[in-house]
Amino acid sequence: MMQICDSYNQKNSLFNSMNRFIGAVNNMDQTIMVPSLLRDVPLRQEGEKEVNSFQDGDMYGSYVLLKSIRTDIEWGVLQADERRKEKHGVTTALEMSRIEPNDEDLEKLFHFHLNGLHTVLSKLTRKANTLTNRYKQEIGIGGCGN
Repeated sequence: MMQICDSYNQKNSLFNSMNRFIGAVNNMDQTIMVPSLLRDVPLRQEGEKEVNSFQDGDMYGSYVLLKSIRTDIEWGVLQADERRKEKHGVTTALEMSRIEPNDEDLEKLFHFHLNGLHTVLSKLTRKANTLTNRYKQEIGIGGCGN
């Protein structure tokens, strides 16, 4: 019984969520050989309701966003913040983290952000898988579930 609980908890760990997302983006990256074909292809198909809370735009924008997030996860926030600061001159997460909450709030804050991160990673993983399948449909390879 303990193994069942452990495997369920491990399945929902942050590490596994990140690995699922990175795997989905790697699969997307390996499948999409010509990313420019994604330009001007709408995210939603005709008659399809918006399931994910993603910005309007084309599939290429989502492709670039997903790859960028994967890079941030793999290389760390500090490096990503430095790139953004150089590029856009924006306030970084590192600078924001210097504003410290009370010690009593740290556990609540951690759980709040951990829960949010799990939710976002799940949505991003679904988005990467959807984008991969839509690309396959657009170029006419494989089935919808491949």
